[in-house]
Formats: sequence, structure tokens, C-alpha cells
Amino acid sequence: MTAIQASRTEDAAAVVHVDADQSVSCDPRNPAFFNNPYPAYDLMRDLGPCFLWRDYDHWCFAGYDLVNAILRDRRFGREFRRTPDEPAAPSPPEHLREFYAFEAQSLLEREPPEHTRLRRLINRAFVSRQILSLRPRIEALAHELIDRFIDQAQVDLLPAFAEKIPVIVIADLIGVPRQMADQLLAWSHAMVAMYEFKRDQAIENAAERATTEFSAYIGDLIAERRRAPRDDLLSHLVSVSDHGEELADEEVVTTTILLLNAGHEATVHALGNSVFCLLREGAVDAVDWSNEAAVARACEELIRFDAPLHMFTRFVLEDLEIGGRAFRRGETVGVLLGAANRDGAKYAEPHRLDFARGGEGNTSFGAGIHFCVGAPLARLEMAVALPVLLERLPGLRLATEPQYADRYHFHGLSGLQLTWD
Repeated sequence: MTAIQASRTEDAAAVVHVDADQSVSCDPRNPAFFNNPYPAYDLMRDLGPCFLWRDYDHWCFAGYDLVNAILRDRRFGREFRRTPDEPAAPSPPEHLREFYAFEAQSLLEREPPEHTRLRRLINRAFVSRQILSLRPRIEALAHELIDRFIDQAQVDLLPAFAEKIPVIVIADLIGVPRQMADQLLAWSHAMVAMYEFKRDQAIENAAERATTEFSAYIGDLIAERRRAPRDDLLSHLVSVSDHGEELADEEVVTTTILLLNAGHEATVHALGNSVFCLLREGAVDAVDWSNEAAVARACEELIRFDAPLHMFTRFVLEDLEIGGRAFRRGETVGVLLGAANRDGAKYAEPHRLDFARGGEGNTSFGAGIHFCVGAPLARLEMAVALPVLLERLPGLRLATEPQYADRYHFHGLSGLQLTWD
């Protein structure tokens, strides 16, 4: 065992307890884990194809091949439809009625045939916006944001740059006024907090309020677009049709909010994590930032190296065997995207940034029918924003050592204080 391997083993042992039955106890809220989960993932993979994560009380998969396979396997899904012979699902708590009604319409939560219809209609509207044509707009926005802080001695890049780019771009795309960006962020943060480990009543109440207010706001915009359509995504979602099928208003509301919430959270963390990794690893000069192809490869490797999302869950939709274990219909399994992306069976020297390989095949945006609909936009925002940032701020470096936020399974920094020459 090398010194590096020994160090990683010690780091994992400090946060992961393996029981006699090979189940795992690992508190996702332990700072030693969420600041650097990768040694723990190595240990989890070594336990075998799957393991019971007791803190979540479901089985998880950490190896690349099975994570990738489960994401593509239609025997696993986000929507569990109970048969008449099965017990009815418990009703959602009254204080979360609006949140769960909203979720029930989400593309993320549906399976075919409803998912197929929604995805087809959304793709017709979303792709019609010609994502690549947004490059000049994203570049101009990156310069505008840097202009606001370039005369300062240092900056927290997350609120000043990484958060602003995705929310303003998607707001412009949807047709929401830019002055609403801060409010959109507040609603988004409140809603996605529902997916954190061991949420509390305050988080739930804030999510319910945000869902109600956000939905009402988008509903009012939909009514406006029906009266007076514009050249924006919301108007396209309102009017899109395919063989007589259309999106209902509540589906437009849910889709619009999903595009903001999911796209924003992933891109913010992808940008912040990438800048941090480039500076920490001393890898800025390893990329030709003037070469679009080289930048695209670098961004894909950065997304692999420190993914913005680390766990997706799926229901088992039929009795099956996978990874040497039998699963029953209705069970929940977790697929660990961050662990799959650091699997040495897929990537040689997985804990090293290697821009030549370009992170090909990483699972950071999922796979299969639930592959992230906003992935092309997120990749473009990274590929445009990073070169502008590094060109405008020569000698960019960490002003303080950042910490990751306590919100696993989202994996992103709580702040990123930078300075430059």
C-alpha cells in the first residue's frame, strides 16, 4: 500500500463504520465526510457490488458499471405505482400538500408513458431555443459580472459569479425579468433543501411557502403569455404541441420551476467545484482555455472529478437480482454518482485530474431516460464562464481554504474566497 493509499484508508476509517454484516454507518452530515467523501467511497466500493447504508436505510451502489446500468434499467424508476393488492401510499402531510402536488407533475418523478410525453414536449420547446446560440449572451454576462468585482481585493465567487450565471441565463431563457433573480434563488434554495439528509420542520415549512409562491408567480406569467406570447421558453412551453398533445398549465409551472431549480443547483456547484479543483490541483495552466475542444474536455473531466450531485435514488419496480442481491418490488436503492466517477475500474488513477481523457462517460448528469434535460446548457455555461474568468483574473488563487456545505447529496462549496494579481 502506498503512502497516499494508506492516508485515504485512514480518512475513510474516520467517517465510515463497517458492521459485521458489511452494512455501513456513515453520517452524511459529518464534515469529514461531506468535505471529502472520496476516501469513504473507495471503502464502500471495496465492500462489494452493493451495501446497506444504515443512515439512509437503503442499499447503495458505488461502482461505475452498476450505477450506470441501474440509471438505464427500466426496472428501476422514480415513480412507484402501487397495484390494487398493495397497501395504499401514505398521504403526504398537510403542511407539505403543495410541495408534493408540485412534485407529482415533475418530469423527474414520472415514468413512461407520462414521462415519454412530457420529455418529448419539453424537448421540442427547450431544444427549439438553440442552446448553442446562447454562447455570446453567456460570455457577455460573465464579463459583466466580473466588471462588478474586479476592482476589489478579493471576492466570494459563489454569490458574485457562480450563482448569478445560471439563474440569469435561465431567467432570460424562460422570460422572467432579471430583477427577479434573487427571489428565484431564494425560492429554489428553499425547495431543493427538501432533498437534504434529515430535513427539519423549518425546512419543510419554507419549502411549502416557496412552492406556493413560486407556482403562483409562474402561473401569472403563463396567463400573460397566453394573452401575449413572446419569443421565450415559457411561451414555447405554453404553446408546444405534438400530435394534438400539449402541456397542461400545471405541467408548464412544474417544468419551468424544475428547469430553474435543477439547472441552477447543478451548474452553481459545477462552476464552484471546478474553480476550486483547478486552483487546489495547480491545473489552470494544463488547459488551453482558448481552444473550445480542449475546454469542453476539461469541463467534462472537472465534472467527473468533483460532481455537483452525489446520490440519486430509484424504486425497484419489479422483483429482480442485481449485484449479487435479490431486491423486492418497492424497495429503494441509491446510486452514488460521485463514487462511480472515481471508480478505478473505469478511470485509471481516478483521483487525479486528467484532461486528456476528458471525463468521458461520467454519470454526473445521470443516464437513461432521466438524463438531465439541461445538461447541454450546463456544459455550455461552464465552457464559456471558466475561460472568461481565468482570462480576466490572472494569478487567480484561493484567499482562504473553502469548505463544502452541509447538504449532501448536493455537493458544493459554502463559499469560495478568491484573490488575483
